[in-house]
Amino acid sequence: MVTGGTGLLGSHLLLRLVREGGPIRAIFRDPRSTEKVRHVFSYYSKDPESLFKKIEWVKADLNDLQALETAFRQVRQVYHCAALISFDPADFGLLNKVNAEGTANIVNLCIDNQVEKLCYASSVATVGRPAESHLADEEDFGPDRYPNVYALSKQSAEKEVWRGSQEGLPVAIVNPGIILGPGYWESGSGIVFGMGAKGRPFAPPGGTGFVSAADVAQIMVSLMQSSIRDERFITVAGNMTYRELLTQVAKACRLPGPRYTIPGWLLQLLWRLDWLRCRLVGSRRKLTKSAVVSLLNPVGYNNHKIKEAIGFKFEPLEKTLEFCCRLWLKEKGN
Repeated sequence: MVTGGTGLLGSHLLLRLVREGGPIRAIFRDPRSTEKVRHVFSYYSKDPESLFKKIEWVKADLNDLQALETAFRQVRQVYHCAALISFDPADFGLLNKVNAEGTANIVNLCIDNQVEKLCYASSVATVGRPAESHLADEEDFGPDRYPNVYALSKQSAEKEVWRGSQEGLPVAIVNPGIILGPGYWESGSGIVFGMGAKGRPFAPPGGTGFVSAADVAQIMVSLMQSSIRDERFITVAGNMTYRELLTQVAKACRLPGPRYTIPGWLLQLLWRLDWLRCRLVGSRRKLTKSAVVSLLNPVGYNNHKIKEAIGFKFEPLEKTLEFCCRLWLKEKGN
């Protein structure tokens, strides 16, 4: 069973699983969201419909225990990808409800139904900033000095998974960087392709780890099929600055890349103005203090552990970006 199957990672995981064979069940909330999965399948197959029909869809919510109990019937393995992503402090309660409490429900049902193994898709947001000037690895724990609300909720979710492991549930956790992939152009990392395709002259400072959705899906399946248990793995193909990222996207769109980096003093001013705007008109936050701190103090990530554990070779980020840009231009380009 796959939770979050209608998201970027989930759709690529489902594609991987249907090609592996065997019965597959995925939960969803909105029937319209399953069309995204069918569309993603069309990027990789000439017959996406036959692949899509191999999935048994069950309507359920992470906090709807009755629906989840139905979804868990005869399930042997669980891939937990569902999560709410928001960096607005006003969403902290909802983030905990979905990410932490929802994960607790999944863990409890895995234990109750004697599931063979749980593979959880977390985030590098839960990996602590290294004390020394080296790439962060799986041994670095703890939040940043100014952690964002999403990171805090995912840390709580990971604690629930580790609690499950202590109760005898075999688990594996992946900590992906920013996941890149086609089809979800209006949200998450998908907006990067629209930004790069506009050839804007400015790029934000900093950077982070990036990885393709297909790579994360392959790693999750490999971990599930292996004897590895009770381990976490950073899944990052490479580290890149946002300026480098936008430059590559612009180049694939035959446009000039950004020539300037937004200065730190301007970002410090902008997050304060955004806070004031939010207080005055009650709108949602677009730029927070924690986001600016992260931009001005970037962290790189070490992917050595997963490469050694399963002999994995990541797809070069340049290839991932070229593939996504080609599809973006086909669907969105003028």
